[in-house]
Order: sequence, then structure tokens, then C-alpha cells
Amino acid sequence: MAVDEPQRRDWIPVILLAFATFVFNTTEFAPISLLGDIAQSLNVTTAKAGQLVTIYAWMVAILSLPLMLACANMERRGLLRNVFLVFIASHVVSGLAPNYYVLLLSRIGVACAHSIFWSIVIPMGIRVAPKNYESRALGILSMGSAVALVLGLPLGRVIGLQLGWRMTFVCIGGMALLAMLALMRRLPVMPSQHAGDLKSLPRLFKRPALVGLYILTLVLITGHFTGYTYIEPFVTRVARGSEDFATLVLLVFGLAGIAGCYFFIRCNPKHPAATFAVPVWLTTVCLLLMRPVMGSLPTLLVVYAVWGMAMSAVNLVLQYNVVRVAPDATDVAMSIYSGIYNIGIGSGALVGGLVTIHMGLEDVDNVAGAIAVAASLWCLYYLRRRG
Repeated sequence: MAVDEPQRRDWIPVILLAFATFVFNTTEFAPISLLGDIAQSLNVTTAKAGQLVTIYAWMVAILSLPLMLACANMERRGLLRNVFLVFIASHVVSGLAPNYYVLLLSRIGVACAHSIFWSIVIPMGIRVAPKNYESRALGILSMGSAVALVLGLPLGRVIGLQLGWRMTFVCIGGMALLAMLALMRRLPVMPSQHAGDLKSLPRLFKRPALVGLYILTLVLITGHFTGYTYIEPFVTRVARGSEDFATLVLLVFGLAGIAGCYFFIRCNPKHPAATFAVPVWLTTVCLLLMRPVMGSLPTLLVVYAVWGMAMSAVNLVLQYNVVRVAPDATDVAMSIYSGIYNIGIGSGALVGGLVTIHMGLEDVDNVAGAIAVAASLWCLYYLRRRG
């Protein structure tokens, strides 16, 4: 039986949710592109400024599951509105923060909103998608994350350089307000559905395919963010690139992420194992190449581009497979995934900071590459177990 092609207006709720993912991804990583400016403005070290990323990620990791369980039975449209209100208020405080600790508290407020948002946005997007087009909806939602790397981080850095890092956070809050108003007009009332509950946890953790994905997420994301958190200081201080070149690196990294999305959409249906493995291995190779090629800025830029493409595909692969193996408790499974992902972010930022202090900034990507090697080995084992 033929399936009617959906009208353009049918995709508006999904596109608006994708814009929301763009906003949330932009704020999650905004400090990475502004570490130097924040450190100088608040009179703290770069390593301490990097802790904004670490603590944010650890708060998301700690809060994702308990907050999701507390909100499991709430109507989703109203829950999303409340999440946005907390998010916007926290960004106003970030923009006005008189010292490091007020900024840190505001980022914890954003982390609370983040914890719930990433647990519900993908299930919501699939629910509001046109019938039989759920997979395409997932791709559109993921593009919001990819575009955040293309435009969000470089735009945040440009605003920070021209108007100060505080205006970056204020502008993100403004975008969130626009997203909330648009979504409240277009989203229907959405009762809780297939959210899962506390009783779902033992059942989920008895699924080897899901547990294997969580382990891969933890190890690979730790390796990735060990290097990624310190891109800006690595490029400017170790590779001796200019501030403009650091901005270009972030832009190229994000643009390559769109190519990674295209790779996933084209290759995953026909070659799922290769689509799963190749981005993991490419990420590892890129991290190991950073120090050897840092003397040539054009070559370094190419390596960053391949890394960006690979990590975009990795994120899609992980989200796609978590949703696929946990259809009966999607919100809880995604909250666990979000928590583990952010443990990886926090661990990576922490490891990167320790390496910077005790070994030197030039060794950050070597350590990141070593962690990614462990992830690549686990990936190979996981795929062999799956057959």
C-alpha cells in the first residue's frame, strides 16, 4: 500500500525541535570556544575555566535519570515549556555573573534543563513526525546537533570576540525564548507514552546490546572530549595558530559534521556494521595524528575536518541504536545514554585538565588517542559479539 508523502507543514514540529537541539548543543559546548576569554575575565586559570565543562557534564550525568524518573508521567509539551524557562533564566544569570562561582551555579541550572531535554526530545520528535517517517525525523533532529557545531560554536566565538563572552550566553537565551514560543504554538498536547519507570531499569540492563552501547559511549566520548575540550588553547598555544585560525578550525569541524550525518543516512541502511565501526576508528586515528601534524596548519585543519565528520556519525550511530534496542522504555534508555554521554564529557574535560597541568597541553591529544584506542577495541569486540 502506498504511503502518502507528508506535506511540508507536517514537518514543522520536528524542525522546531531540531532548532531546540541546536540551541541546547550550542550552550553545552559554548565554554569550549571561550575558555581563554572566560579565564582572563574572571581571573582564573584555563584549567579552572575548563571545569565549567566538567562540572556541567557531571551534573547532567548525575541528574538525567532521577529527573527523568521524577517527570516520567508529566505531559510532554508542558514539561518542555518548563525546561525552557529554567534554561532561559539560567542564561540570563550567566550573562550577568560577577564571578566564577555565580557563572558555575548558572551552568548547573542549565545542566538541570539539559538533563530532561535530552531524555525527551528524541522520543517527542518521533511521536510528532509524519506516520512512517520516524527514521527521517531522527535524522532531522540529529542535524540540529550537527548545525550547532557548524554555526553554534563559531558564532559563539565570534560574538565572544566582538562583544564579550557574556553576550554569547545572553544570545543563546534569546534563541531559546524564540524556540519555546514557536514550539508552544505548534506542538500538540502529548501525554507521557512508553517513558519507562524505575522498574524498567533491571530489564534494560539485562540487554547486552544496550549495555555494550553504553560502554562504548563512555569510553569513546571520554577520549573525544579529552582532546576536544582544549581545541582552542591547543590550536593557539601549541600549534601556534592565530585566534582566527582557531575559529576556522571550529567552523570546519562543524561543517564536516554535516558530512558525517550524510554518511550515516546513506550508509547505515545497507552497511550498518561499517557505518558503526568506521567513524569510531577514524576518531582514534585523528586524535593520534594531532601532535605529529601540528607543525603544518593546513594538514592539522584536514585532520580536524575528518575528526568532525567521524564524531558526527558516531553520535548518530549511538542514538539510533539506543532507540532501536529500547523501544519499550525510550525516555529512560535515552536518559541513561545522556547521563553516560555526559560522564564521558566530564571525564574527558577532567582528564584533559589534568594532562594540561601535569604533562603539558601538547600531550592532551596523545592521551585522548590512547583512550580512543580502547574504544576502538571495544567496538570491534561489540560488533563481533553481535555477529
